[in-house]
Formats: sequence, structure tokens, C-alpha cells
Amino acid sequence: MKKAFKIVCFLGLLIAITYWPNSLFAQAKKRKVVFVIADGIPADLLEKASKPNIDKIIAQGFYKRAFVGGIKGSYNQTPTVSAPGYNNLITGTWANKHQVINNDIKDPNYNYWSIFRYFKNQYPNKKTAVFSTWLDNRTKLVGDGLPATGGFKVDLAFDGYELDTLRFPHDKGSIYTHLIDDYVVAKADSCIRATAPDLSWIYLEHTDDMGHRYGDSPKMEEAIGYLDQEMGKIWDAIQYREKNFKEEWLIIITTDHGRDAATGKNHGGQSERERTTWIVSNLKNTNTYFQANHPAIVDILPTIAGFLKIDLPKINQEELDGVSITGPVAISHPRVEQQGDSLILYWKSYTKKDRVEILLTSTNEFKKGNADSYQPIASIAIGQERLAFKIAPSLRFAKIILRTKRNSVNTQWSSTITSQ
Repeated sequence: MKKAFKIVCFLGLLIAITYWPNSLFAQAKKRKVVFVIADGIPADLLEKASKPNIDKIIAQGFYKRAFVGGIKGSYNQTPTVSAPGYNNLITGTWANKHQVINNDIKDPNYNYWSIFRYFKNQYPNKKTAVFSTWLDNRTKLVGDGLPATGGFKVDLAFDGYELDTLRFPHDKGSIYTHLIDDYVVAKADSCIRATAPDLSWIYLEHTDDMGHRYGDSPKMEEAIGYLDQEMGKIWDAIQYREKNFKEEWLIIITTDHGRDAATGKNHGGQSERERTTWIVSNLKNTNTYFQANHPAIVDILPTIAGFLKIDLPKINQEELDGVSITGPVAISHPRVEQQGDSLILYWKSYTKKDRVEILLTSTNEFKKGNADSYQPIASIAIGQERLAFKIAPSLRFAKIILRTKRNSVNTQWSSTITSQ
């Protein structure tokens, strides 16, 4: 009996030794993310453009139309303008929260953290990078080194070149923005190959310049061609890292807004073409939320957080307006409307088994950096997708969390807004 036991133990040890290196290799793969914002490209123009390099990325993952601008006609409707669009992505919230409503970026609310701050808060020794044709992305939106962001600093910064008029003289045709974009991509290419920052943002401007100057035109098509060449360099750098190092990379490419339907020169409004954007990624394992819907730009932050295994603080996570496009999902699309003395709460569910816990607060202390005190309203089957409950006559404002085991979403109501 003892001999048989020893033989079983030896065989078990032999199996463990045989498979241990493979499991170690899988666990040792370091995850890296680079996200790209290519400014002002409508989905219809990208779809008909020749883009062989971007198509290579799509072949590994997906292309899908997306949207910006918040929920049209609701409390979080957001201008389809550049800086609000960038901040939608890096904070996972709409402009009613992050408070960036135009390109002046006068008073961002840094209580809604950027993806960089979440990442460095959990992984202080890992590296972040910004490669940008516009300095304000790092200094104002990310809030690099500001007391309001806890002194957070980007580790590697390659930006501000639009201010260097000696190296990049500003010509009337805005060719200089293409030259800067190329320079930014060259920096990103070499940096990814050499040091591989763990989380990087690449921002490119030339497509938007061509849109403003020429609208839907051969010049805009040419600018998209330049972008495709630039993305080819980044994709090659990523493949180099994955082939030669124990790394797994996620690339996400998107845009910040579309353009007007009449000329393609303008944006900022809420027309369908201005709101319609797109996402390209090598991500394969998307979830039922993504498959059933057009994702939003605010969905990118929770997706990156999931890939990089960032544990978002619960108080912050339940303020996000985005839903991850990968991983477990149970609920999305919350909205609330008033009928008489009651609020009617709606949502979309992706499972019939879970329950959803409904919580409400009449304050918005989070925007000041404090916690709100939520009160439970109900716990019901998620498949009902509707809940009606009475409110006190004195209630003028409410934040509502819909919490499930898989994910949570939130919405707001105000007596000054009759429906959402």
C-alpha cells in the first residue's frame, strides 16, 4: 500500500514538473496597452478608405461603429468636440462629470480619474507614456503633475511639437501637422520597441485639420492614408515585442468625433454623422454587450482596465459611464423617467439569472471628491428590465446605481429634466 502511494505521488510530481514550465510561461506574459486617437474621422470615410495596415489589425480582432456625444437629449449629452472626446475616453465618463466641454479645457474635474491615474495607483512601478501632437492632452486632460491629480506624472512624454515652429513651421496647408504626426509615431515606434511602456496614448491630429480645411475630399482620403501608414509602424512594433518578449499587447484605435453630413468640415453638434465614430482593435474575446450594441467611447476605459487587471476602486467604478466590451457583463443602458410621483427605471440585461440591486442618493458629493450615501431601493430579478418606485415630493435630484455581481451601471435624474 505504501509503495503504491509513493508511485502515485511520484507520478503526480512528474506531471506537475512536465506542465509547470508551460503554465509559468503563460503567467509570465506581461500585458501592455496602446490606445490611439486619430482625430475627426467619420466612420463612413474610414470604411471606404484604402487602409491595408489597419485591415491587418482588424483581421486579428474587429472593426465596429461606435458613438460619442453622450446620450442625446439627456443630462450627459456631450459636445462632439475634440477635447471632450479625448476626456470621455481617458476618464470613462461624459462631460457632465469630467466638465471638459470645449477645447479650452478651463476647469476639468479631476475627481473623475484618468486611466493613467488608475493604472499608476495600482502599479506605481510600471511605465506610462504619452505621444501626442497636442501638449494639452497631457498637461490639462491627464493633469500631469498637478496637485488636483495627486501629483501623478506620466513617465515618458513626447509632445508639445506644435509649439516648435522652427522645426515644424506652420504652413497654410497644415502639412506641418502631418510631419508632427509622423514624428510622434516615430517616437512611439522606437519607444515601444526599446522600452515597451505598459500603458501608452498616441494622439494624431492631421486628419482633423484636413477635415476642417477640405471636408469630405481627396485631401481627407490622403490623410487617412497617412494614418494607415503610421498605424502600420505601430502594429509592426507591437508584433516585434510579442515575438521577441513575453508580452501580450492590446491596441485600440478610435476617433473623437465624426463630421457634419453636408460638407464634412464641421463638428460639435448632435447629428448622427457627428456622433458616429468607430473602434479598431486586435481584441478577440468580446462580450454579449459589445456584440449586441454599438459601443461608446466611454467603454474603452473599463476595457483597458480589465485587460491590465486594474482593480478600480468601487466608489470610482460605480461613477463610470462605460461598460467593458470584454469580460462578464449583466447590465447596460440604464435610464430613468418621471411619471407623476414615481420614477420609472429601465435597463438592458444580458442574463436572466442574476439580480440587480437598485441604490439611490439625493446628493452628488463625488464630484467634490467625497463619498455619497446611497440607500437601497430594491433588489429584483435583472430580467424584469424595469422598476417603478415612488419618490418624496421634496426630491429634486437623484443618482441611481444598478449593481450586479458582474458589473454595475448608473444614471441620474433631475426634476428639471423630464425624460432621458
